[in-house]
Parts: sequence; structure tokens; C-alpha cells
Amino acid sequence: MKSVELKRALEKELQHKHWTTSFDRDKDTFRVEDDRVGKGITIRLGNLKPKFEENETEALASTVKQIKEGMRLLIETADIRGNENRIYPVLRVPSFGEEKPLVRDEHTAETSVFYAVDEGASYSLIDEAMLENSGKTKEEIREQAYFNIRSLPSEMKQDEVAGNIFYFLHAGDGYEASRLLNDRLLRDLEKEIHGEMAVAVPHHDVFIAADIRNETGYDVLAQMTFQFFSEGHVPITALPFMYKEGELEPIFILAQKKPKSTKKDG
Repeated sequence: MKSVELKRALEKELQHKHWTTSFDRDKDTFRVEDDRVGKGITIRLGNLKPKFEENETEALASTVKQIKEGMRLLIETADIRGNENRIYPVLRVPSFGEEKPLVRDEHTAETSVFYAVDEGASYSLIDEAMLENSGKTKEEIREQAYFNIRSLPSEMKQDEVAGNIFYFLHAGDGYEASRLLNDRLLRDLEKEIHGEMAVAVPHHDVFIAADIRNETGYDVLAQMTFQFFSEGHVPITALPFMYKEGELEPIFILAQKKPKSTKKDG
């Protein structure tokens, strides 16, 4: 499906007196903006194409639902007070939301941690104004979010490829990648690993762990991570991480080679 066809299909479903849409052919993006707040949502059409080619009707309905929910949240402010048990950490690239005063923490060279109030079909990222109005500190929000992520189910499916074991978590709650912040889960997985432990969060709806037992395992992990990264609605990073004794280190895997560290000196 061509980008211009995707654009037309979305425009047809997103008619609203306060919304304007635009299409950037060079960047292959589609944007919806609300004139009441001067804010909007930008969609990378390339990420949608595989889903539309698989099932156009289902993909269109899902995409439109997500966009409408996101636009609704632009003009509504979630209340932290009374919703402490629905605060979760979410992972994004470090450059995400630089123009907004969002509450964030550094994580790795590839990821930063943001905090969100879950609202069922979507969530609202916590900004400095929301934090101030709640009367809570950033430390309290962080502690609550990490406690809540540990309470979510962590059952994982297992697969073996060329003698290497891969674990996949796809709970359907929108916080799969956030499981990377669950130290208890990572420590439990580490106990089951016989080779070298690697993890990946290519997009926000998947968490992958790997028991790398031979050279082929690195290649499989790299290809798998990149495929998920290219297909995700909210891509995070195509680089996996090696995990050892509580430390995460992003790695770049060369074909048929063991990984070279991307860790910067200092």
C-alpha cells in the first residue's frame, strides 16, 4: 500500500472541525493537529504499511482508534492524585519530547524513562505541571511507577533457534518494554540463563530476552530486534543490550561476529 493511499484512508476517518491534517512526502509522515491547543500527533507511515498489507480493515480501525485517543489526551490533563496505582514507567528514545517539560530520568545511551498515568485505552505522560499540581515529588512518582511495573504479569513465551533460547513477553497492556525496568524479572531470568544474557526492547509493545549460547545466537537476536523495531508503532531501539549483574550495555552486532560494545568511555 502506497503512503498516499494510507494518507487518504486516514483523512477519511479523521474528520473533525478542530483538526487539520498534513502529509510530508519526503519524511513519509502524516500529521493530525488540533487548532484549540496547537498540538498534534505525527505518524510514520512506513511503520504502518506491514500491518495494512496484512489486514487493511483491522489496521485502519486500530490506527484511527489510537490517533483519536491520543488527540483526546492532548486537550485533557490526567490527575495523578487518586491514580497512584495506575502510574507506570515507559521507555522512549532520549530525544523524545525534548520540546515538552516531561518528567524523565536517564536510563541508557539508547533509552530514557518517562512516567505515565494509565487511562485504559491509552495513557498520559506526566509533565512538570502535572507533577507540581499533584503535590508529589519526582522520587515518589518514580518509586510508585517501578512498584507498579513489578506488579504486572511477566509470563513469557519461549522459543529455541539454533541452540539459543529466546523469551518473548507480549501481554497486550502497552507496557511490555517497561518490563526492562523490572529488576526482579531480570534477575530471575538471569538465573535461568546458561550462556550470555541479552535483552531487547525494539518497540514499546514487546520485551525480548535471550540466552545466547553460540555465535549464531547474536545474529538471530540482531535480525529479530531489527524486524520488531521496523514494525512497531512506537519504535524504541534496534540495538539489543547485554545484561550482567544488574548492568545494561547496548551492543552493535556484526554479522557472524560477537557483539562490539557501544559503551562510551567516561
